[in-house]
Amino acid sequence: MIRKIVEINEEACNGCGLCAAACHEGAIAMVDGKAKLLRDDYCDGLGDCLPACPAGAIRIVEREAAAYDEAAVKARQAKAQPQPCACPGTAARRLTPCDLSAGDGAPSRLTNWPVQLRLASVDAPVFDGADVLVAADCAAYAYGAFHERFLRGRVALIGCPKLDPADYAEKLTEILRRHDVRSITVARMEVPCCGGIERAARAAAAACGKSVPVKVVMLSTDGRIL
Repeated sequence: MIRKIVEINEEACNGCGLCAAACHEGAIAMVDGKAKLLRDDYCDGLGDCLPACPAGAIRIVEREAAAYDEAAVKARQAKAQPQPCACPGTAARRLTPCDLSAGDGAPSRLTNWPVQLRLASVDAPVFDGADVLVAADCAAYAYGAFHERFLRGRVALIGCPKLDPADYAEKLTEILRRHDVRSITVARMEVPCCGGIERAARAAAAACGKSVPVKVVMLSTDGRIL
């Protein structure tokens, strides 16, 4: 599939690392002093890295995304230098009770940030020993007791397989491979397009090489558990 992907001119790259820090997808890393696009499938083509580059070494192109090559990716990741900073809005962190305000209603049960599957880092320590919730974007709006019923005690990842171009299965597989995830609960809507998020979770559990139970809960558009 032809889509928008960043292209990095390594000759123009000055090695500052600002683009890698700005890339909320984790698609860019510094390798041998130069910025490199590690994963075509992680790049969303939105170009958050472009304004961060002082050398003008990045542009957006339209091309076929390269097929995922696990061995090649791991080789590049092994050479990648860690970045000291990241966008505050996408930096992985745990949320504790003191971070969560009850406001005028029930308290939030969110335990991690970010929650968007496209933004989550596969290396985030919040996944270690976690029960993971993979939820459709619409689920929290359709089901009134979403926080108590689904979020409590789980690490949340949300997405929409119809609107997001990323392959959820590959990213979820990598998360399961790198962490001791105890279980996956999928909260999806009854609409057919939501089947993609369920298929991704089941495919990841089957491909990760571990035994990770997957439970699927289907919600109706009028807020019932089916």
